[in-house]
Amino acid sequence: MDIVFVTTVVAVLFLVIGVAEPLAARLRLPYSVILAGLGSLIGAAAIFFLQTDLTDALNPVAEAILGLPIRSNVFLYVLLPTLLFQATLGMNLRRMLDDWVPILVLAVVAVVVSTLVVGYALSAVSALSLAACLLIGAIVSTTDPSAVVAIFRSISAPRRLTRIIEGESLLNDAAAIALFGLFMGFVMLGVPDPALGEALAQFPVLIAGGVLTGWIAARLAVWLMALLARHERAELTISVALPYLAYIVAEQSVGASGVIAVVVAGVTVNLTAPGRLPPQVWTNLREVWELLAHWAGALIFILAALLIPRLLEEVRWSDFALIGVVILAAVAARAVILFGLFPVLSLIRLSPVVERPYRVAILWGGLRGAVTLALALAVTESLRVPIEVKRLVGILATGFTLFTLFAQGTTLRWVIGRLGLDRLSPIDQALSNQVIAVALQTVREDVARTVEDYDLTRDIVRSEAKRFAARLDEAVKAAEEEAEILDRERITLGLIALAGAERDAIIEQVQERTVSARLAEQLLSDADRLIEATRSGGRNGYRRASSESVGYGRMFRIAARLHNRVRISRPLARMMADRFEILLSQGLILRDLDGFIDGRIRRIHGRRVADLLHELLARRVEALETALEGLRLQYPGYAEELERRFIRRTALRLEEREYGSMREDGLIGPELYLALTQDIARRRSEAEQRPKLDLALQRAELVQQFPLFAGLDPTALKRLTRALSTRYADAGEIIIRKDSAPRSVFFIASGAVEVESAGQIWRLGRGEMFGQMAILMQKPRRTEVKAIAPSTLLVLNEIRFRKLLQRSEALQGAVRASAARRGISADALLAEVAKAG
Repeated sequence: MDIVFVTTVVAVLFLVIGVAEPLAARLRLPYSVILAGLGSLIGAAAIFFLQTDLTDALNPVAEAILGLPIRSNVFLYVLLPTLLFQATLGMNLRRMLDDWVPILVLAVVAVVVSTLVVGYALSAVSALSLAACLLIGAIVSTTDPSAVVAIFRSISAPRRLTRIIEGESLLNDAAAIALFGLFMGFVMLGVPDPALGEALAQFPVLIAGGVLTGWIAARLAVWLMALLARHERAELTISVALPYLAYIVAEQSVGASGVIAVVVAGVTVNLTAPGRLPPQVWTNLREVWELLAHWAGALIFILAALLIPRLLEEVRWSDFALIGVVILAAVAARAVILFGLFPVLSLIRLSPVVERPYRVAILWGGLRGAVTLALALAVTESLRVPIEVKRLVGILATGFTLFTLFAQGTTLRWVIGRLGLDRLSPIDQALSNQVIAVALQTVREDVARTVEDYDLTRDIVRSEAKRFAARLDEAVKAAEEEAEILDRERITLGLIALAGAERDAIIEQVQERTVSARLAEQLLSDADRLIEATRSGGRNGYRRASSESVGYGRMFRIAARLHNRVRISRPLARMMADRFEILLSQGLILRDLDGFIDGRIRRIHGRRVADLLHELLARRVEALETALEGLRLQYPGYAEELERRFIRRTALRLEEREYGSMREDGLIGPELYLALTQDIARRRSEAEQRPKLDLALQRAELVQQFPLFAGLDPTALKRLTRALSTRYADAGEIIIRKDSAPRSVFFIASGAVEVESAGQIWRLGRGEMFGQMAILMQKPRRTEVKAIAPSTLLVLNEIRFRKLLQRSEALQGAVRASAARRGISADALLAEVAKAG
């Protein structure tokens, strides 16, 4: 075919893509529906002009359209990896990990259920083999929830719900395509009724191979990109190559799922690249991928839609009944998950509560699209698939896709409106009127000052002021007539606004390079958790989320266990260093929020609410400072280095801002400005290198400051440091259990523990010890010790403790005090130690 015609057709398709988005916005329809409609019209028109006798003038164009090299491999190897890879880069994966259960249920469990339900329903009413029916079930299980996500965003639906649906879109295609490859193999081998257990047993193998391939490919790519840190275009180019190589290696060499490999590669890059690449490079990389994915997504839809008339050429009346079976079975399978399994997950607190109207919207918004058509096309192209199977796969997949796009897609916004999801709640409506009244009062003051500065005509000013005053009066009247908002609701709204201001401050800090891009995602995730917890739980939700942000999470506890039990310290050291930096950044951000409360929230919600928010913020700052002080006590030298690093980065930011002002004022030329900014970039690169946290070295500094070890000579102190080991205990963790054999003594470096013995309870804090009495009395422990705060403990075994006790008067005094508290005479015990020594 003439390359000129092909190039012209592709250019015209890009014009169609450019027009489709504003057309979708104008018609208030999902973008995918418009693309599918335009593509179908173009394909049908091409067939019409080739078959009609009206004119032959458009035959070359029609032949070029129908002759485009549209094969399933174009979708699966060229366009699909782009979409999947960009989706992983654009998602907040840390927040998705909070909802991994509902995401996996929708993306994997729902796909398997849908495949089985559709497959067995078709098998019962058609002459197709079970393998072919299950193949069709896998094909129609790939959802495209982008339409419902876009509408949910436009109506301010809960962020957590939107995130769950986005997570489904990320993993759904991967799971469905993996199943498709499995059943496609059975159909091509002529296995009519595969053993379902054997078939599903191969599913994890496909996934595991894809996971390993994607992870290795991404780690190598990130390593190579970090080596080329000064060559941004090279880094971007490597990122473009990554998903395609991961897909091809997984499919062709490993025999695993290429889609899973691409998803895992994107996840790995999302989690590791921000800490290895310069912030601007990471930002540019995501922007480049957003554009590539926009083009790929539009092309995959419109090219697939071009095939619709061709796939339906051999449709029969009996096929419509089978299409109806597919529709009913697919909708029923999704309804079982949303209305059967989801409520159960909510009851056992593995999933957020999804209200019934939102579940209906998700059910009706489960559109199918280009991936379904691409998989159907792959079946019709295969020479090893029976002709009747190819015909039915093409017709059923296409018919079902058309139903979801043109029946569900065109009515989705109407359904959401009927469910009442597009209306403000009474509280938000009342707040809206008050916010408008406060904003217009501020605008009136600003406009008055602006009018004075520009010396405008008095008549014009008077007429416009009169119109504005009328609008202001209406807003004030509406606010006064609105039902009174309860203080509890005002506090919730104020806390949501406060958390939003915190999030904006974090973004500003990242842009000014005061906070590293690698940690920005975690800070933003904490701010998002704060907003969502406040929306669902009000003041108590805010308190709970804020305490979790300064606490030790699940991954920290895993790292602590690795350190405590197998002496693998690197993960713990990295997480400790991250915690230091995050707490420092959070402290600076929180101290600036008092001004936001006084300047904004007080004007809308009143003094009483503002004072309560000040109190809540003060408590949060206090908790953060306590956590930070605990780290300073554990690692004093490291804390000082981090604070110096922060000051250097702040100074560089201010210096760069000063040079920018001088450049704008014409005090320095472009050449000098470029030289100065390049020098700042070099020094900033050095300042952003975080010092390494050496847990063993920090332990030595900590031991020197421990009160109980005072008086030891340097040599003895050095031996003691080597003998001590560090143990980390989270709040609630039991350190010593009753009736356990006494082997060690514990010294509290930071945190606090609760001791329970013979019905008595007392608490110990920094600088104190426990476990010594059981060793001295040589009896099984009758005491239970539990951490009541995240604690760092120095642990010394029995033999070393006895030797140390002989030399340290401070330690002997602590033993006497501990024994007196329990009503025990320690002199005899100490005499036995001295005699044994």
